[in-house]
Amino acid sequence: MNIILLGPPGAGKGTQARKLVDERGMIQLSTGDMLREARSSGTEMGKKVAAIMDAGELVTDEIVIGLIEEKLNGEQGGGFIFDGFPRTLGQADALGALLSKVGQTLDSVIEMRVDDEALVARITGRFTCGNCGEVFHDATKPTKEDGKCDVCGSTDLKRRADDNEESLRTRLMEYYKKTSPLIGYYYAKGDLSTVDGLAEIDAVEASIKAVLDKG
Repeated sequence: MNIILLGPPGAGKGTQARKLVDERGMIQLSTGDMLREARSSGTEMGKKVAAIMDAGELVTDEIVIGLIEEKLNGEQGGGFIFDGFPRTLGQADALGALLSKVGQTLDSVIEMRVDDEALVARITGRFTCGNCGEVFHDATKPTKEDGKCDVCGSTDLKRRADDNEESLRTRLMEYYKKTSPLIGYYYAKGDLSTVDGLAEIDAVEASIKAVLDKG
């Protein structure tokens, strides 16, 4: 089963992807992770990625599609979760063509819909453990012991520099301009389902499970 998780920054896509990886054996394809992995791989593609990133330039869609193709031709697991790709209609077309080329299908596109104001409140209080990746929040999920991760005990707790209101609103505008057209695109194809991205994590998980089990 191959799926796309759609939603603005902070909608919880990463959290839900990790749950699907743990529970269904799916493989999360995060564009950022793939680029970092390629950069350090020493392969020809990796050297090309490193040169582009070192020059401060954007990696082309063609290269990202190439990296995804390598993954699709490798370990299958329980299917793939596309996280952070596609972001544009052109990328969506390219991904569709790639899946067809390798004999696979896109089974579901899940939009994690949020209210902007509630999302701003959620994100500006968010911090993560630099060691294990667990996510906390000042108001809704503080650490039990101040400055210490509940899961692994690390004191390496971090806030993203762009997790502030001004920066978040800029990122939201970028999402609505470039990525939200994908919602109409996949709706027209009959692939789209929508869940409440601001519900409790377990409730969002249950909603996604219902979509995937129905599909």
